[in-house]
Amino acid sequence: MPPAAQQNSPLNKLANSTDILFAIAVVGIVVMFIIPMPTFLMDLLLTANITFSMIIILVSLYITEPLQVSVFPSLLLVATLFRLALNVSTTRLILGQGYAGRIIMSFGNFVVGGNYVVGIIIFIILVVIQFIVITKGAERVAEVAARFTLDAMPGKQMSIDADLNAGIISEKEAQSQRAKIRQEADFYGAMDGASKFVKGDAIAGIIITAINIIGGLVIGVFQQGLGLAEAAQTYTLLTVGDGLVSQIPALLISTATGMVVTRAASEENLAKELTTQLAREPKALMIAAGVLMILGFVPGLPTIPFLILALIVGGSGYLMMNMVSGKKLAEKEKEISEEELSQQRAPQREELSDLIKVDAMEVEVGYNLISLVLPEQGGDFLDRVAMIRRQTAIDLGIIVPPVRILDNLQLEPNNYRIKLRGVEVGRYEILPDHFLALDSGITTQEVDGIETQEPAFGTPAIWINENQKEEAELANYTIVDPPSVMATHLTEIIKEHAYELLGRQEVRELVDNLEEEYPAVTGELLPDLLTLGEIQKVLQNLLWEGVPIRNLVTIFETLADYAPKTKDVNVLTEYVRQALSRQITNLFTEGDESLYVITLDPQLEDELSQSLEQSDQGNYFALNPQRAQGLLEKIGSTLQTLLEQGHDPIVLTSPMIRRPLKELTFRSFPEIIVLSFNELESNVNLQVLGTVS
Repeated sequence: MPPAAQQNSPLNKLANSTDILFAIAVVGIVVMFIIPMPTFLMDLLLTANITFSMIIILVSLYITEPLQVSVFPSLLLVATLFRLALNVSTTRLILGQGYAGRIIMSFGNFVVGGNYVVGIIIFIILVVIQFIVITKGAERVAEVAARFTLDAMPGKQMSIDADLNAGIISEKEAQSQRAKIRQEADFYGAMDGASKFVKGDAIAGIIITAINIIGGLVIGVFQQGLGLAEAAQTYTLLTVGDGLVSQIPALLISTATGMVVTRAASEENLAKELTTQLAREPKALMIAAGVLMILGFVPGLPTIPFLILALIVGGSGYLMMNMVSGKKLAEKEKEISEEELSQQRAPQREELSDLIKVDAMEVEVGYNLISLVLPEQGGDFLDRVAMIRRQTAIDLGIIVPPVRILDNLQLEPNNYRIKLRGVEVGRYEILPDHFLALDSGITTQEVDGIETQEPAFGTPAIWINENQKEEAELANYTIVDPPSVMATHLTEIIKEHAYELLGRQEVRELVDNLEEEYPAVTGELLPDLLTLGEIQKVLQNLLWEGVPIRNLVTIFETLADYAPKTKDVNVLTEYVRQALSRQITNLFTEGDESLYVITLDPQLEDELSQSLEQSDQGNYFALNPQRAQGLLEKIGSTLQTLLEQGHDPIVLTSPMIRRPLKELTFRSFPEIIVLSFNELESNVNLQVLGTVS
């Protein structure tokens, strides 16, 4: 139902119109403590109390989960306050005029037969049942439920985050489930406290009854001149009637409290579940009927009641047995018919789509690494994946698709591998009970361990056990735990292959998000000037060279400016890079606002410009293999100066040959950054540390 329709529904209109009435009712309850009530009004209010308690217990029978009556704790408080107000008003009438209305008189005469001794005994039994059995049990259940619900909250929230990261549920569903967990915790916590109201009400009922009996005897004997027996008959009978009138609704509400706090979430109400679950084993009823039949013929025991019950229970068991057999037969026939039908039909499209579906990102782990992943076993890798996706969105401006994490028994126990669209792009072996120690460059001594290489950057490292951790830290090693190793490896692979993760569907989502705030920008560009695929290629070109695409407004406006002139995506990419000059400059400048680069000799640039050839894939250098190999070796040796000084390997060149030079160097030196003069801000402190001639 739409939100507008829900707001205009009759139930909401009724709820909106009753808030004032409810406030008046609460104020009226408080007034009852102060102002005497006439007897006819007391009869009406006592009847309303009984009716109200009956409605509550009936509602508790039909709920399927506790949160359907989330107002129950507040309801207990109001009901308890109402009963106490009635007790005060009836006490005032009993002690003041010796008559409290026909309801109390009827309970005193009809229910207990006019015998106040019997009435006192029945009253005490009701109080014991409510106070010791029902209230005590409901209080304990509410306390335990509140404790376990609070303890289970972190695990439930981590499970929701894991489902969200795996793409099983949407963000909206995750928010709804988190809200439900919070509501459950609040509900059981409130019920733990509200159960004290019921307990206190039972104690107050005992005290009020004792006060009424003692006060009635004092008033009858010393003020009205009645005999002790007559005063006891009159006031005790009224007091017991008052106690029964208040304790019966209290007993109903206590029972409803127990039902609510012991109710587990299900799809059926209590009556249907009882019938369904007890009917699963009709043999138990048949055995019980046989035992009753035997007891009926035992000398000294009444035969007729046992035989009647044996017939009823045996008949019920026989009917249930037939129903269960018929249901199983129907289910079996249905399964057979469905199986025959499935054999006759061609494979369903859904099944075929599941077979050919390829996840964008997968992380497969060996069975020894499962404990690093599962929250139930203390693993936090799922939370780290969520943080990686968030950080990638901040750094690069793309939304990484959900990462699927699964175990693979075919892998070595300590191995994991990362797959991109079904193809392995990374693998590593982890020692889960060790730590990875990385040489920070300022280590003071060597630490013994298992030599290896860090998977993300390929730097030398060693595996050490926990006992060596303190020694390695004192020696200035950088210590990394196994989940961090996996997370860092996954992060670098995502950054390296970000352009491959940006498909047309992801671009469509970026365009839709941008369109909500900047419809003029997207409306001008799509679909008249560029197609979605052409925009995708430009964005992929930027990500391929590590340029974030968060500033979509500038990117789209630049494309809209130059798309009428050219449809070459490589040329459009260069225009976009120039428009993002401030961002690119800040991306590669160092702490002293300097940019350390090497350049190409002007004669070499002229040679490369003249060798440019154009193809469907863009421009490229038409150099013979020996010349190209020599050029790469010169660039590599010159860049060594930058690397030795701790700077990024940046080559600065003219705009015309920037893109072809990046493609030429990519296979041999993928880490080389190629910039053009037009991509730099005029105020950058440019430091040229070498020239390739």
